[in-house]
Amino acid sequence: MADDAQQPINLTNHFLIAMPGMEDGTFTRSVIYVCEHSERGALGLIINKPGDISLADLFERVDLPLERPELGGQPVFHGGPLQTERGFVLHEPIVAEGLKPDESIYASTLTVPGGLEMTTSKDVLEALSSGGGPRRVLVTLGYSSWGEGQLESEIAGNSWLTVDADADVIFDAPVDQRYDRALGLLGLQAWMLSPDVGHA
Repeated sequence: MADDAQQPINLTNHFLIAMPGMEDGTFTRSVIYVCEHSERGALGLIINKPGDISLADLFERVDLPLERPELGGQPVFHGGPLQTERGFVLHEPIVAEGLKPDESIYASTLTVPGGLEMTTSKDVLEALSSGGGPRRVLVTLGYSSWGEGQLESEIAGNSWLTVDADADVIFDAPVDQRYDRALGLLGLQAWMLSPDVGHA
């Protein structure tokens, strides 16, 4: 058991799946894509809590046209309780000549090792507005964050399940199925986790 303490877990490019007992309104039944996790803490975006505006509305607010009609009806998601006025764009990496593996063509981009990219600069929106940009995107307002050791203690306290992230759940699964699809990656269904199971 003592050896485990020396082995820090790294949940970058993983999903955090809220356990059914979690009562926090922001995180109830949430699935979070972890963009960064180190000994200093963790940062992630909730991928299954749509807000009340669409991408078309967002582009109108920032005075950009949206030349990607297939994206207009997508919701802008509630990414977490921090900086809820700020946009975060989760997207597939753009492969471009001359880029190193951890570089992006966009400014202010966090490249998730083995996973996606998360961009906070307007240039990715400008690329989408002109009909280009990443093929698959998820836009959030706000993000989720944990301080040093906080996420680890929440996991130890049975607040979260973790599993390798699957981009298809983020970009292709219907929003109302993402929680169950994420659980399915672990071979689980929500009823199996109910606190009431076995207390007939």
